[in-house]
Amino acid sequence: MNNNFFSSGFFMRRGNKTIFKKIWVGCRNILLFLFLSSLLTVFVFKFVPVYYTPLMFIRTYEQIKDKKKTKLQHTWVPISKIAQPLVQAVVASEDNLFMEHHGFDKEQIEKAMKEADTGKRVRGASTISQQTAKNVFLWPGKSYFRKGVEVYFTVLIELLWGKKRIMEVYLNSIEMGDGIYGAEAIAKAHFAKHAYEIKKGEAALIAATLPNPRRFNSANPSNYMLRRQYQILSLMDKLLKIEMGYGTDK
Repeated sequence: MNNNFFSSGFFMRRGNKTIFKKIWVGCRNILLFLFLSSLLTVFVFKFVPVYYTPLMFIRTYEQIKDKKKTKLQHTWVPISKIAQPLVQAVVASEDNLFMEHHGFDKEQIEKAMKEADTGKRVRGASTISQQTAKNVFLWPGKSYFRKGVEVYFTVLIELLWGKKRIMEVYLNSIEMGDGIYGAEAIAKAHFAKHAYEIKKGEAALIAATLPNPRRFNSANPSNYMLRRQYQILSLMDKLLKIEMGYGTDK
């Protein structure tokens, strides 16, 4: 009886070890697959236009759910077909250290953390690189898990893409109006022109909408937006010229 007891205990322990080993191997393989597939996806998007993003699908689903007319305006254009003033405007408005940092603005992150500790309204601390990573690979949200994955993809695109490609994807994928995504689509919808024809004032107006492009309309700017436009224009002149976009050589 004792021998049977010890024998059964031995096989149970051995069976448990086998199960745990299978679980470990399975988890390891899944993580390895996710890692390699993410590397491959980021590498491919270094060269291939990003025609659709998760946010586009989410917004379309929301429109259908709310029984609204579906609207998705998006046309990919190379950065050479996007006016340089728009590059200058988004850097001035969203991330004036874009050319200097490696994906994260430590000073803004520290300020946001201090504001959170004091109970104040937390400011946005996401860089253009972080916003690009979120737009292309992730979904909207504020969970720690999603933010952690955003950090991971931000590091990857900074390493594999470089600043010019990040800016190109950002200006093609970001939401710039209700159902409007990217520079070419907003230029046509609100200014009846191509992205390379956008002027400084128009670029500043577009940049002024970016905190909430479904609320603020660059075709019909509010007084707040006009004040914000003036501020952005002032910041654009103070920044060194960003050597990207149509008209860079002018």
